[in-house]
Amino acid sequence: MSHIRPLIPLLVTAGILIGGNGLQGTYVALRGSAEGFSPSIIGMIGAGYSVGFAIGCVYVTRLLRQIGHIRTFAAMAAISAVAAIAMSMIIDPVFWFAMRFVTGIAVASLFAAVESWINAKVTNANRARTLSVYRLVDLSSVTVAQYIIPAVGIPGPIIFNIIAMALTLSLVPISVADKSSPAPPETLAFDLKAVWRISPLSVIGVISVGLSMAAFRNIGPIYAEAIGMSITSIATFMSAGIIGGVVLQYPLGIYSDKLDRRRVILWTTVGSIITGAYMSFGAGSNETANIISVFLFGAFSMPLYSLCSAHANDYAKPGEHALVSAGLLFYWSLGATVGPLLASILLEYYGPRAFFAYTSFIFLAFLVFTLRRMKARPPVPPAKRTWRFRSLLRTSAYFNRLAAPADKDERQDRP
Repeated sequence: MSHIRPLIPLLVTAGILIGGNGLQGTYVALRGSAEGFSPSIIGMIGAGYSVGFAIGCVYVTRLLRQIGHIRTFAAMAAISAVAAIAMSMIIDPVFWFAMRFVTGIAVASLFAAVESWINAKVTNANRARTLSVYRLVDLSSVTVAQYIIPAVGIPGPIIFNIIAMALTLSLVPISVADKSSPAPPETLAFDLKAVWRISPLSVIGVISVGLSMAAFRNIGPIYAEAIGMSITSIATFMSAGIIGGVVLQYPLGIYSDKLDRRRVILWTTVGSIITGAYMSFGAGSNETANIISVFLFGAFSMPLYSLCSAHANDYAKPGEHALVSAGLLFYWSLGATVGPLLASILLEYYGPRAFFAYTSFIFLAFLVFTLRRMKARPPVPPAKRTWRFRSLLRTSAYFNRLAAPADKDERQDRP
């Protein structure tokens, strides 16, 4: 702990930010439903966040280089807090779409600022410990945040105010405890054609994850509500899916480092299809069955982003790893824009059973594509790989840099 003590203010800031953002995603869906918004309208509001997030991913580095980390973080924290309060004052789907769009830009910028800052201060000696603590902060803050909803209740402005308070309080640890001013981060190149050239499988994989898992985060509460779960059970349902996503990350990653990664991706995709199909046609409205199933669904589905990223980096040339991380995050955000909207329309017209049938269909299409790619070119032998599996958060491209030990190849990515 002595090695990471100087990073604690940044990690606390990240925890407050992650918790507030995770709370808002679930609450907006449930509050929208309580206000009489249709599932498709709620899906549109969720898509607005993803569009904003994609834009923020592209432009945040320019902002960080122009005005620095502290000013970027302060400005975006203020904007996102104001957007949360404004949503409690004006209950209108178009206005909420606009506010979630603004929030997406702000949150992408906030994550990039704090993770770039952490990356600037971390060393190889404390990188692994910092990453482990960061993942623990992420998991615990998102899980705890879900239970604020049943504790407070859906009606009224209180939870929106709590979200605004969390976003504002995220400024305090940095402002009080960290007087450093990290150097502006390197410019992240966006060349989507180059990323497709490096690994079509990885591109389709992260889009599939965006289409399915963003739908789960945004529309999952509506599914749980539609099958009759209480607010507390909905919080447990969402938490189970998130916690499940951590369970198989490292076992799958270890196997993928030793085997053809595409085989591990294939098995994981099959698991996602089976668990999604069971929730559609087997679990019904049984609360226990749904919570156990969504735990397994998260366990299989969430590691796919990290597996696809590792697969793309197996084929990347020296100097292309930063390009891959930025490009895959952008492709994921494209899928995350469309996913909530498609899933919500299906749920609205065909009922809750259609929701996980939709995710199974997405993963089935990805399974077929994976089989085709396995015939198209041979795998990179494990002995010749220069990249190992890393468990990644879909927060910013700088998290990928944090997860990767600095080496000669990484330094080549810098201007």
